[in-house]
Amino acid sequence: VQLQASGGGLVQAGGSLRLTCAASGGSLSRYTMGWFRQAPGKEREFVAAIRWSGDSTYYGDSVKGRFTISRDNAKNAVYLQMNSLKPEDTALYYCARSRYLNTATSQYDYWGQGTQVTVSS
Repeated sequence: VQLQASGGGLVQAGGSLRLTCAASGGSLSRYTMGWFRQAPGKEREFVAAIRWSGDSTYYGDSVKGRFTISRDNAKNAVYLQMNSLKPEDTALYYCARSRYLNTATSQYDYWGQGTQVTVSS
């Protein structure tokens, strides 16, 4: 399966962006999907994850209440709605696939190439 993340861009603090992760070559419908981010000089950080059925989600503490993960299995896609963006949200955002709802990068086996999000102050 190939994952393609898109929707990143430059936005002012307080603004919003919606990221999309589209899959090809395989179905995502039976997998947990997660979003991670990595800023320059920092480790990759868990952002959000959603169970295959969409009935369970989990968020990193730094994005709770501001970001919302969702999915459309019919479209083989996962989304990350990001509101109230802060400069510290600036990073390369990746989507990834896992068999389980979890936060560990080691448990995700397929990764997209990343989409850049830059939040200006």
